[in-house]
Amino acid sequence: MRQTLALIWDAYRDLNSRKMFWIVLILSTLVAASFAAIGFTPTGFKILFWQISSPLFNSKELRPGDFYKTVFLNYGIDFWLAWLATALALISTASLFPDFLATGAVDLYLSKPISRLRLFLTKYLCGLLFVALQIGCFCTASFAVIGFRGGAWEPGIFLAVPIVLLFFSYLFCFCVLVGVWTRSTVAAVLLALLFWVFTFGVHFTEETLLMFKLTEDSAATRLDGQIKSRKELLAHWEHVVTTQPTTRGSDYVTMYQSELKSDRAKRDDMHGTFDRYHAIFYDIMTVLPKTSETVDLLERVLVSKAGLEHVSRNAQNDSQDATDLNDNPVPIEKLHAEMNGRSVDWIVGTSVGFEGVVLALAAWIFCRRDY
Repeated sequence: MRQTLALIWDAYRDLNSRKMFWIVLILSTLVAASFAAIGFTPTGFKILFWQISSPLFNSKELRPGDFYKTVFLNYGIDFWLAWLATALALISTASLFPDFLATGAVDLYLSKPISRLRLFLTKYLCGLLFVALQIGCFCTASFAVIGFRGGAWEPGIFLAVPIVLLFFSYLFCFCVLVGVWTRSTVAAVLLALLFWVFTFGVHFTEETLLMFKLTEDSAATRLDGQIKSRKELLAHWEHVVTTQPTTRGSDYVTMYQSELKSDRAKRDDMHGTFDRYHAIFYDIMTVLPKTSETVDLLERVLVSKAGLEHVSRNAQNDSQDATDLNDNPVPIEKLHAEMNGRSVDWIVGTSVGFEGVVLALAAWIFCRRDY
């Protein structure tokens, strides 16, 4: 245990000596401090000395605590932690293994009675602890800002530490694999960022195909009801023409027959066009880590715990009308229900499984290679 702690401390000193550690820490503090620079007034909000009027975001329509928590969700989580801070963390930790292997420092460690697997896992955990420290500092500063400025002390903010760290670990394990394999920091950073873009692209495509699928299903359901209604009207007017022959009745029969034929033709064209493609991308997502959906888990928890359902992104999107190219209403609420209904076991379990496989491969390369 003492050897492991010594390894952790040595790795921490190495990371701490890098300027990127302090750059990310300062930037995190500045982002959190920027929340404090936003004032909330009865007519809108104020950024330093600039007053911005808003009919929706003001202290009459929204409690100050809800306002600051909304800013934390939309900018602190979705913009800073989920994108910029993660990219900076990848850049700052990507050199952990390549530098360790390239400078010959590994020879000194291997000369000690320490197993290679233990050495590998210790270095990997040090990288995660480095990032956890950064996230913890940001959450602590945000917690204080929301508490003092908004009068709302929300300890659920600290859930961002394990959830964002889990999200980062999906990318970091791939970065470590490339670093151990190529011994190149540049290759590790670039391929990890490309892998991140790839997983996001798969997630975006799957969600888009799901929206198309739900829109088509919704349109088919409405069309089925319309066909049923027209059949009833056609039967009614056919009965009228049979019992009381009139030109007007014949005109209605002809009209409903034409409309019924057109509706049936449209319904025949709806045969699950997007089902197959969505299933393919869903299967691909099942194998890959769920970077976007893991971060969304944090928003799910914070929105429910902090009572922010009325100002969440989903609530804002649900209030907006949307149609497809055929003017069919897009079931945005149903889409959000489908996405939020995905279980934590599927999101986290399959992602951790991917991470375990990648780490096992990286550890195998590390343990088998000659140094």
